[in-house]
Amino acid sequence: MRGIQLSLSKHQNLRLDRALEQLESLSSKENSDASVTVADDISVNNEDAILKGHGTTEMDGRVVATMCGVVERVNKLVYVRALRARYKPEIGDIIVGRVIEVAPKRWRLEINFSQDAVLMLSSMNLPDGIQRRRTAVDELNMRSVFEENDVLCAEVRGFQHDGCLHLQARSQKYGKLKSGQLLSVPPYLVKKRKQHFHHLDQYGVDLILGCNGFIWVGEHVEVRDDMVDDLSNKSEEQIKSWNTINDEESEETYTPLETRQHICRTANAIRVLSTLGFMITVENTIEVINLSITLNVGIHEMLGAEFYVVVAEKEAERRSLVTKRDDYQDLVA
Repeated sequence: MRGIQLSLSKHQNLRLDRALEQLESLSSKENSDASVTVADDISVNNEDAILKGHGTTEMDGRVVATMCGVVERVNKLVYVRALRARYKPEIGDIIVGRVIEVAPKRWRLEINFSQDAVLMLSSMNLPDGIQRRRTAVDELNMRSVFEENDVLCAEVRGFQHDGCLHLQARSQKYGKLKSGQLLSVPPYLVKKRKQHFHHLDQYGVDLILGCNGFIWVGEHVEVRDDMVDDLSNKSEEQIKSWNTINDEESEETYTPLETRQHICRTANAIRVLSTLGFMITVENTIEVINLSITLNVGIHEMLGAEFYVVVAEKEAERRSLVTKRDDYQDLVA
């Protein structure tokens, strides 16, 4: 657990320490075989042709860990995965970024990485939905799509020959994000999963868990796929110009008060999980939201010391019950 800086009373401090100690003891039992520290031996069962990966070295015929983390094995490759590490982009990662520069034929984005990422004009769908070559007019109208400080969602395409990290946004689910909050959490708290786009139907909120540690909580937007339309039958007069589309998008849209409250409550739930060092998943987020509603905790009160302590105690209780149930099932089996 990371050092938590909260204004706690003596009683709250004791309760929080007790809950965190219980969580650490449960975690150490689960990862006792996989967790290693510097200079720990890694068991390879005398296998031949072992490939020593990142975080390992050979010493006197033994495979030794050179960093703290969890031992991972892929076929004959053995490496140590750090529990807390900076974000390292991989092809296919869903990321949330902020535009910091509009350059010729590209947008430059901040994505919580050691270098900025690049989204090329040719790597995204145009507002009219037509698949065509990008022209000089398209380049002149780039600022009508994204401008500085806009928040958008994209997919990592990979490092190109120019050494830059390139993104792509060729699907309707990617693009500009509006009417919400952008949160920044340590990237190691967001696990890579098959699904990073979540719609919390009961709250009317969209949740995007970026692999880079940027999380978006915003009003739900219906995603429509323009590719299903028969664009080949559209004439030049039927295709809207960029200016018309931009004018329509610039109209102020009203977000209901109830939806704004749900956005704030969801964002505060993620802040609580991040401060406590818990993994940020849609399940954990919904659990914290429901807990705050059940206890009749106000949105602003969720960031108070008492709610942090209650969340830690509930998580310790839940993990303890899961461990006891697993032990009972193993005993019966």
